[in-house]
Order: sequence, then C-alpha cells, then structure tokens
Amino acid sequence: MQAWKNPILLISGIGISYLGNWIYLVALNISVLDLTGSAAAVAGLFIIRPIAILITNTWSGSVIDRVNKRKLMIWIDMIRGLLVLFIPFIANIWIIYMILLLINMVGAFFGPSSSVYITKLVPSENRKKFNSIMSMTNSGAFLLGPAIAGILIMYVGTELCIIINAISFIICAFFIYLLPNVDENIENVRDPIRMQTLLEDWKAVKEFATKAKFFIIVYLLFQAAMLIGFALDSQEVTFIKQTLHLSDRDYGLIVSITGAGALVGAFISALVTKKVPLKFYLGAGMLLTSIGYVFFYSSHNFVTATVAFAFLGFFMAFANTGYATFFQNNVPVTIMGRFGSIADMLQGLIQIGFTLTLGFFSDWFSLQFVCITFSAVGVLLALVLLTTILLPSKANYFSENITVVNG
Repeated sequence: MQAWKNPILLISGIGISYLGNWIYLVALNISVLDLTGSAAAVAGLFIIRPIAILITNTWSGSVIDRVNKRKLMIWIDMIRGLLVLFIPFIANIWIIYMILLLINMVGAFFGPSSSVYITKLVPSENRKKFNSIMSMTNSGAFLLGPAIAGILIMYVGTELCIIINAISFIICAFFIYLLPNVDENIENVRDPIRMQTLLEDWKAVKEFATKAKFFIIVYLLFQAAMLIGFALDSQEVTFIKQTLHLSDRDYGLIVSITGAGALVGAFISALVTKKVPLKFYLGAGMLLTSIGYVFFYSSHNFVTATVAFAFLGFFMAFANTGYATFFQNNVPVTIMGRFGSIADMLQGLIQIGFTLTLGFFSDWFSLQFVCITFSAVGVLLALVLLTTILLPSKANYFSENITVVNG
C-alpha cells in the first residue's frame, strides 16, 4: 500500500479538480446565458479551448520538457484558480472570453505535464491500474458534478459554483505540492525557447515518429477511431431530439446513465488489470466502443439508445485506460511533453475537420444514415487496430514491465 501513497494523492488532487470543473462548466453556461441571453454566446465558450490549443501547443511541449513538472503543475493550478475567481465579478462577455482564453492557454500545459509526471511517478507495472482508477475518478466527477451544480444553482446561484472550481484548483495544487519531485536533474536546464529551439524540438519528435513506426501506426488507428467518435458526439443531441423525438429530460437521463456505464467500466477495468492484457484494453476496448456508436445511431427508442450509450461508456473506460498506459510505456519521457502537445494540436484540427464533414453530410442525407456510416468507418478502423495489436511479433510493445523507446 505504501507504493500507492503518492499515486492516490495525485488521483485525489486531480479528482477534486475534475469535480470542480464539471460543477463550473454547468454554472458557466447558465451564467453566460443569463448575462447575454444569447445561445451564440454560450456556443462561443466551446471554441475557446481549441483556439487556446492552437496558440500554445506549438511551443508548450518545449517548455514542459525543460522545466520541473511538479512545480509547473502547481503554478498552472494556482493561476487557473485565481483567474476563475475573477469570473463571477465580471459583467462583460468579452472580458470573460479573454479570461477563459488565458485559463485554457495555461491549462494546455497541464495534460502533457501530468502525463510525464505520472510516467515518472508510477512504475510501469502499476500504470494500467492507476489509469483505470483515474478514469473512474473522472467518470464519478462527470456524474456528481452536474448534479451538485444543479442543487447549488437552485439554491444559491451560479457564482458559488464558479468559486468552488477556483478553490478546487487551489486544493489540487496543494495535493501536488505534497508529492515528490521526479525531476531532480532538470533544475539546471534553462535553455531559452527560441525559434531554433522549436525547430530542433519538432525535429526530435519527427525522428521519434520515424523510428517508432509500430507505435505511430497504433496511435494513428486509435486516434482516428476515437476522433470519429468525438465527431459523432456532436450530433447526439440532434439525433435524440429530432430522430428519436425524445425530450430534454430523456437526454439528460441518457447522459447520466452513460456516465454510470463509464464509472462501472472504469471500476471493472481497475479490478481486472492483472488478468486482462493491455492489448485487449486498447484494441478490444476501442472496437467495442465503436460498435457502441453503431448501436446508438441504429437505435429507435429511449431504451435501445440508453442501453447502447451505457455499453459505449462502459468499454470507452477500457479503451482510454489502454491508450493512456500504452502512451506512457512507449513515448520517451524526455520528449513526452513535446509529442503530447503537438499531438493534441493535430487531434484538435482533425476533430474539427471530422465534425464539420459530419455536419455537412447530415444536411445532404438523413442524420441517422450519415452517423451509422461514420460509426461503421470507426468500427473498421478499430478492427484494423485490434488485428495490428494482436500480431505476435509486437508483443513487447504491450509489456507492462518494460518501456519500449523506439523501434
């Protein structure tokens, strides 16, 4: 149990931050709608993060790989907490947008930083269980956050919800402060970030990608299937309301049950980490998730849609755990920040492209037909992924005791 003391501390800190984020997200949408009375103003909230990623992710990885990850994560949460604290006291939507852009630009450093820190903190044989527990924590926050927000908004308004998120960032920073330093030798690295530095860093990522061909193939297949799923998520409300003719209450219930499915899936995935190989978490998890999208968009009533989405949520927990572990075991920590930041930026661009393409074809053909077609493509990609993963000659890439650097 002593070996899990620090990982549990990290999960607790990030879990509190997750919960605060979900409470804040519901409250922020309502707050902006009340402030402006404009649905377009609320929609504007959802393009801020992609903009922030495009601004920061070309160079953020170069910073992450050169600084102390623990200290960086603490400062990120402190800054985010202080910025969020200002939002309830501002009545100008454009100033709110500007603060949200700053919050998301700072936040763009946290994901890649935490990936590097987790990889160094958690031994390879424990990473799959750690990622399963982290997924369970996220799913729990997804279930509890909106419910808590609903109660708080009903009785005290949106301001307290936003302040709670600010406090959650500060608490997360404190938990990280209690964790050990895993970058003892990085304090002396203080190279300035110039254009030449960025070019050399991108070259290092390119060289890794060239050498680690099998990793890149698996990575691309997984991300392509997952990003198709994310694009399909953009149509779920329209499908539920216009094709299935269900109510807002039904939609909320379906989402809640999906969250419950993801929570159960993460719990089961944490229980069976010693019995189920990593390759099945990654490959079978993604295949069954993709099949879940086909089931959902083939559904014809509330029951079939709910069962399909719960099925999807359950196996997505396995897929996400498998991917996180595979990534941590195969990307060298020396370039993990740079690789993760550049990858996040490219994924964002591809996701925008998939989402726009799906929306375009939905105007030409029936929404259900287009979504089933996209889902089928996702299943095909996931099937190729599983077949590739099961090649006996590539078993060393899925070892949970040995880190593969390239090949």
